Amino acid sequence: MPRSIGEWKNMGFKRFSILIGLRTALIMLNLLAMTYLIYQPGYHAATVMATLILVLQCYSIVKFTTRTNAELVRFLDAAKHADYSQRFDLSALGAGFAELGAAFADILQKFQAGRQQQEEKLRHLKAVIEHVPVPLISIKQNGQLTIWNNAARRLFGKARIVRIEDLDQFGPEFVFNLTSMKAGERRLVTFQADNMTQQLSVSMTEVIVAQGQERLLSLQDIQNELDASQLQAWQDLVKVLTHEIMNSITPVASLAKTAVDLVSDTKQQVGDQPEIQSHLDDISSAVTTVARRSEGLMKFVGSYRKLTRLPPPVKTPITINELFSQVIEIARQEQAHCHFEFIIAVVPAALKVEADRAMLEQVLINLVKNAQQATQHVEHPQINLSAGLNRRGHVVIDISDNGFGIDDEMKAKIFIPFYTTKKKDLG
Repeated sequence: MPRSIGEWKNMGFKRFSILIGLRTALIMLNLLAMTYLIYQPGYHAATVMATLILVLQCYSIVKFTTRTNAELVRFLDAAKHADYSQRFDLSALGAGFAELGAAFADILQKFQAGRQQQEEKLRHLKAVIEHVPVPLISIKQNGQLTIWNNAARRLFGKARIVRIEDLDQFGPEFVFNLTSMKAGERRLVTFQADNMTQQLSVSMTEVIVAQGQERLLSLQDIQNELDASQLQAWQDLVKVLTHEIMNSITPVASLAKTAVDLVSDTKQQVGDQPEIQSHLDDISSAVTTVARRSEGLMKFVGSYRKLTRLPPPVKTPITINELFSQVIEIARQEQAHCHFEFIIAVVPAALKVEADRAMLEQVLINLVKNAQQATQHVEHPQINLSAGLNRRGHVVIDISDNGFGIDDEMKAKIFIPFYTTKKKDLG
C-alpha cells in the first residue's frame, strides 16, 4: 500500500532525529573518554587520538546538519517559485534520507498536479468567457478598463480601450450611463460607432477582487431585435388596416358601379326631359367619381398588402463591385436622356457581402433613383457608390450625391415605413 506524504515526512524526520541523537551521544562518549585519558599519566598518544576523533565528529555533525538545511532550503525555494524541475537525492547523507528526498519529491509532484489542475480550470473558464456571445467588460476603481471576450472586442472594433475615458468616442451619454449604474441595475443605452447607432441592454454587477471592488458589465446588442419587433409591429398594423379598409371599401366600390349602371339606364328611360337629365348627369358624375376613387383606393391598399407578404431572403455571396456595375447600368437605361457621373469606390476591390441579391439590388436601385431625382437641377450631377469595412468588420455601403440634401425636418421621418414625399411611391 503506497505511503502518504505525511508518512514519508514522519519517517524521514524521525530517522533524522535518531541520527542526530546517535552522533551527539558518540560526541559525549568521546568527551568522557578524552577527559579520562587527560587525567591518566602516560596516555598522551591516546589523548591526541581522542581529540582528533572529537574534531572529526563535530565536523561530521556540522556538515550533516548544514547539508540537510541546504536541501530543505532548496525544497522550500522550489515550492515557493513553483520550480518543479528540482530533484532531491539525499541517499548520500546516510541511511534514512533517501525517504526524506522521496518525500520532498512527492510533495513537489502534488504541488505540480494541483497547479496544473488550477491552470486547466482557468483555461476552461477563459475559453467559456471568450465564446460568450454577450460583450463583457470590467472597470476598476481607478478607471482602468478590461475587455474580457471576443464579443466585446468586436463591439469596440479597433479602437484602443484602456480606461473608462476612452469610451467617450462611442457617444456622450455612453460613459455617463456606465459609470452611474448601480449593482444589479439594467439599462437601455445608446451606442454610436462608425456612424451607426445601436441600442445596448447593459447590466452591471460588482465583484470583490484582491485589488478592491470591480464593476462587471455585460453589453447585449438588442438593435436587431428592436428592428425586427418594430417591423413586425408595422406589418401587423398594415395587415389589420388593409383588411378592415378592404372589407369596407369593396361593397362601396361595387355599389358605386351598380349606381352608375342604374343612372345610365334611368337616363335612357326618362327620354327628352332636360331638367331630369341634368339632375341625372350630376348624379352620374358623383357616383362615377366615387366608383373611380373606390377602385383607386382598393389598388392603393392592395399595394400595401404586398409589403406584408415579402418572401424570406435567400442569402448568397455577392461581389460589391459587380453589384454596383449592374445597378448603374439599370439606372442609365432608365435615365438615358440625363448624363450622370457615377463614381465607384470599393475597398478592398474584391469585397463581398452575404445577402439576398434581388432585395439588395432593388434597395440600391431605389437609392440611385432618389439620387438622380435629387440632382436633376445640378449642373454636373454626380452619384457616388462606395463600400468598405468599418472598424468592427461590418460591410458598409454608402450612396451619396451632390444634390441639395434632405431638409432637417424630413431626416427624422425618412426611416418611418411608408413615409414618402412623392405622390406615386410607397416610401
